[in-house]
Parts: sequence; structure tokens; C-alpha cells
Amino acid sequence: MKNKIEDLRDHLFEVIEALKDKDDPMDLERAKTVSTVAQTIINSAKVEIDAMRALDANGLATDFIPVEKRGVSPLLPPPRRGRD
Repeated sequence: MKNKIEDLRDHLFEVIEALKDKDDPMDLERAKTVSTVAQTIINSAKVEIDAMRALDANGLATDFIPVEKRGVSPLLPPPRRGRD
């Protein structure tokens, strides 16, 4: 896979910078569209994480969400219980 979560983050910060450009700001409809697509990608990533938890796949990475091994502690936090 070509794009990773870090790339999404970079693109979103580019949109913020383009919106702040006083000489040639990004069109608001375009920014909203980018935001909507980004949210869809984020929701998809959440499903990947939930699937990794359900499969007890600590230590495995996806193409979109790379995982680095860090000692013996779990790589994925446990799912939240209840609402914040």
C-alpha cells in the first residue's frame, strides 16, 4: 500500500496550511470534501484496529497502520469500556 496513516496526517496539515493562506486560501467546499474523505479513512482504520484486537493480533501491522515492536507490553491498548 502506498499511503500510510502518517501520509493522511501530512495531507490534513497541508489542508490547514492552505486554508490559512491569506493570498490564495483553499476553497471551503474542497476542504470539507477532504475532511469527509479523511474521516472515512480514519473510520476504516478504526475497524482495522478493532479487527486486530478481536483476532488478538498484537504485533501484527497492516499496510495502513504500521506497528513497531516495543518490549513485551501490548501494542494495542485494550478496548474502552463505556463512554468518555
